[in-house]
Amino acid sequence: MILCADIGATKTLLGLALLDAAGRPQVVASKRYVAARVTSFEDMLDGFLADHAGHLSQPLRAACFGVAGPVNGDVVQMTNLSWRLDATALGRRLGGIPVRLANDFEAAASGIDGLSPGDLVCLQAGQPVPGAPQLVIGAGSGLGVAFRIWQKTPTGRAEDGRYQVVTGEGGHFGFTPINAEQDRALMRLRAHVVRPVAEHFVSGPGLANFYTFLDTDEGGKALTKDDHAVATASNPDGLTGEEICRRAVQDGEPRALHALHHFLLSYGVVAGDYALATLAKGGVFLAGGIAQKLGPVMQDGRFMVGFRQKGPYADLMATLPVHVVNEPDLGLLGAAAMGALMLL
Repeated sequence: MILCADIGATKTLLGLALLDAAGRPQVVASKRYVAARVTSFEDMLDGFLADHAGHLSQPLRAACFGVAGPVNGDVVQMTNLSWRLDATALGRRLGGIPVRLANDFEAAASGIDGLSPGDLVCLQAGQPVPGAPQLVIGAGSGLGVAFRIWQKTPTGRAEDGRYQVVTGEGGHFGFTPINAEQDRALMRLRAHVVRPVAEHFVSGPGLANFYTFLDTDEGGKALTKDDHAVATASNPDGLTGEEICRRAVQDGEPRALHALHHFLLSYGVVAGDYALATLAKGGVFLAGGIAQKLGPVMQDGRFMVGFRQKGPYADLMATLPVHVVNEPDLGLLGAAAMGALMLL
């Protein structure tokens, strides 16, 4: 049995998985936790295993945890949460089994192979090329980015290969405005941060930052002086992207609708930049909670306008397949898949 987890800045999903007859992991039990409501990851883990003892039909053989933060050897210090995870210490806590810590978007990208067509919503059919690079990108508490690169097996036959995941901290790539209004929003943000990055605008907190720092009228008038706090994932008591979504989608508030408009354009631009950099002709997959929660709004065309806005490469961008991943447990499925590889 494999213990798996998708550990984010605000929510964590823990699960147990078994291998089916074909060696594919199947999640048989899971539970979602809110980070602010638990004292530590270790306490969360102990509670989960105690609550799901009845599902432990086989001994735990391996554990893989996708974590929102850079992996430094066997340790992860989370970016937007104070938790520090140590694979060696966790292995001892779990009875000596091997434990792997992975970037959360390495786990998410590893879960793509386990999706069915019903788990995807097509934004652009494109012209998919088998074995070509793929991009997995997702706005949530932050902005996750991972690439999938096809690797042949020693037989040399392309059909025997599989995708290998390359990940990093793509959310901290510099942010590029696409119009004068976003230029002004960036300048206002710049006064409050050391270095503006994509995640400052393309994420849940980023949507709140668009709400705060965009013009409030056509004359470029700045916002009120007491309304310039930068939204971050570590400050859940402040203005949140979820609240802006509610104001826009449910209340139709003009300012929130304006922020959502720029968010969709910028999300498309950033995804398009990464897709162009890698020529992701194998497909672009939009993971993360925001794309799922926005539902039809993601399909209204504004994201794709930003995605294709690449000057002389606009026609090329129209050939790249783009899909929203509607499977909410993608990261958990990917962590289970990575755990299964540990048993080979």
